[in-house]
Amino acid sequence: MASSQRDVRNRINAVKNIQKITRAMEMVAAARLRRAEQRIEALRPYADAIRRMTRQAASAAGDVPRLPILSEHPQVQTVGLLVVGGDRGLAGAFNSNAIRAGVAAAREHSGEGHKAAFFASGRRPASSLAFRGYEPVQSFTGFTDRPSYADARSIAERLMAAYVDDEVDQVEIFYNHYFSPLSQQVTRETLLPLQRATLLDEGDDEAEETDEQRSKRALVDYEPDPEQILRRLVPDYVEISIYRALLESTASEHGARMTAMRNASDNARTLIEDLTLEMNRARQAEITQEIMEVVAGAEGLAG
Repeated sequence: MASSQRDVRNRINAVKNIQKITRAMEMVAAARLRRAEQRIEALRPYADAIRRMTRQAASAAGDVPRLPILSEHPQVQTVGLLVVGGDRGLAGAFNSNAIRAGVAAAREHSGEGHKAAFFASGRRPASSLAFRGYEPVQSFTGFTDRPSYADARSIAERLMAAYVDDEVDQVEIFYNHYFSPLSQQVTRETLLPLQRATLLDEGDDEAEETDEQRSKRALVDYEPDPEQILRRLVPDYVEISIYRALLESTASEHGARMTAMRNASDNARTLIEDLTLEMNRARQAEITQEIMEVVAGAEGLAG
């Protein structure tokens, strides 16, 4: 019985050590989440404005075949899928949700006769996609904790080059949209071609405008012409869209990790309580056994 108590006590100590680690990770994730929330809140209005400007300029320019980045390919044969995740795990279903969405989209395109070319941002998506048999064309890693605009630019340049060089005919991106530490939603957006791009977010006031309201808005004269504006604006639009996805993903990762570590700490506390109760029962059983042995011995001597 003493051996059993010792085993339970060792398990309790092990769980307490794990609980200390999960609490520390929760505090670190909470501190990083606050900074990530500030960055994404500052970027969202700018990203929305770039999207509106791009849509308006593209509508004014019409078909611009002289710009390869704006030319819609006649047939969609290969679709580039960018899956945005993290470099580390221990964040609940954060990485797996984005990966599953990308794989589901690949199967969907395969059913339509299209090929899928994966690009991965983060070590977890890169390794998971390779394990599932979807070897990424290129992976971008090492910055998911605090992505910079330069990281987004390098990804955007690779995707735009793939589109212009006919390596892919369409580009889609999958990432976790951040709402709160308890709520992240996988978002699927089309970046290229611009004619099919997801330019407006849900809840955008412009998306809810009626035709009459649009007709009352002032007409815009472009100087220089819309084609030259789009030549500069479209790369910025792609970069900003990817940068926003990276920041949304970073905030989602920290929120998911904070929640997961908090749940782990709560589960550890429950487990410690159960193990403590088990140890107390074992101690009580040992004491009862010793008392019975003493009583039996005393009765034996008296007899």
